[in-house]
Amino acid sequence: MEEQKMNAPDALWRPMTQHKTLLTNRPKHIVRAEGCFMINEAGDRILDATAGLWCVNVGHGRKELAEVAKTQMEKLAYVIPVMTCDPAVELSAKMLEMIGMDKGHVYFTSSGSEANETAFKIVRQYHLQSGNPRKSKIISRHRAYHGNTLATMTATGQAERKIGYEPLAPGFLHVPPPYPYRRHEKLTVEEHGLECAKFFEDTIIHEGEETVAAFIMEPMISGGGILVPPDNYLPEIRKICDKYNVLLIMDEVVSGFGRTGKMFGHEHWGVKADIFTFAKGMASGYMPIAATVVKEKIFEAFYGEANELKHFRQVNTYGGHPVATSVSLKNIEIVERENLVANAAKMETYIKGRLNEFSDHPYVGEIRGKGLLLGIELVSDKEKKTPLEMAQANAILQNCLKQGVSLMRNGFTVPGLGNILIMAPPLILQESEADMIVDAIGNALKQALN
Repeated sequence: MEEQKMNAPDALWRPMTQHKTLLTNRPKHIVRAEGCFMINEAGDRILDATAGLWCVNVGHGRKELAEVAKTQMEKLAYVIPVMTCDPAVELSAKMLEMIGMDKGHVYFTSSGSEANETAFKIVRQYHLQSGNPRKSKIISRHRAYHGNTLATMTATGQAERKIGYEPLAPGFLHVPPPYPYRRHEKLTVEEHGLECAKFFEDTIIHEGEETVAAFIMEPMISGGGILVPPDNYLPEIRKICDKYNVLLIMDEVVSGFGRTGKMFGHEHWGVKADIFTFAKGMASGYMPIAATVVKEKIFEAFYGEANELKHFRQVNTYGGHPVATSVSLKNIEIVERENLVANAAKMETYIKGRLNEFSDHPYVGEIRGKGLLLGIELVSDKEKKTPLEMAQANAILQNCLKQGVSLMRNGFTVPGLGNILIMAPPLILQESEADMIVDAIGNALKQALN
């Protein structure tokens, strides 16, 4: 009976998967996980070098998170979002404290896509109610990922993800991101940062500053290839936003809660946003939760009389969910208690040091990243920086998986350019586990030449 069940057609529709191949290539079926490892039905231990989908920051199998969830479910499992509960109130205050925002407000949802969708609606309503009704356009960057709802997919700068879903949402524009590795050879890194900021400013001018509402950006582009900006880029973006009354939305969905070796990615550049969005590491994937955090000035634009319809007229069934917020609070406690942010910074130094052993490999173009959000750009010609073909990049990934290490590459970013290996393991990673990742990559690179 069990054999029949396992061989039956799979009813589960997996994301990002061509199911025709499942007839001959069954996916990994994970039955449990602990620490940095997943265990499949055969008992094989697989090092989760991407922390699930870059979210299991505190590692798998944390019993105290399960216990918090159980206790909260027994006490109060759900409350309608227009009401409040202790964990939601406490978490909102904690997040403002962590960001260093004296005054502000936190709107809870269930995913990063929802958090960014919420931000878009807030900025448009804010400008409308602040006397700037034409300010509706939102600018984002090529290669960036901001979600899978219609609006956040439109903001996403990854062309292949959009095929088959057009027409997309109106009112979105894209500008080039900083990409130091592929900057013009005549430019310094700093000049490249200024060049990309100028692209953004020129777009505002050409579109009409009275029409541009917001700019959304990750501190460093994650899914689009681990693109770390020049140090002068974010400060320039902040200046431009202030100059043209454009709200800056900082998408910290991936980079938040210790991932980059700082509690939040924007801290590397000392730049504050008007709106922050968070998810993934908020509860380390143990519960679905996300948040959109706004400055008090923005929130005040939503004050009005009951019949004016100036309030934010969105409701999310699971927003501020008692169990999700209680688990998030405990998760943050673990991150702080165990100094996982510092460990991410420490392990960055260790892993980069070891990865540099492969810097002369013909396929290794650049090793980059911050904290435990790292990438290796693979090329077939180091001098010309020709991207390695995706089939070869996939072969390297599969080789690593056969060695018990699960990695990712940037997928569906630019047609034909899926050549960047991505590492984002749990922040509890130790040197012995880092060695497993690096050794697997080294072996796969060596075999790729044969």
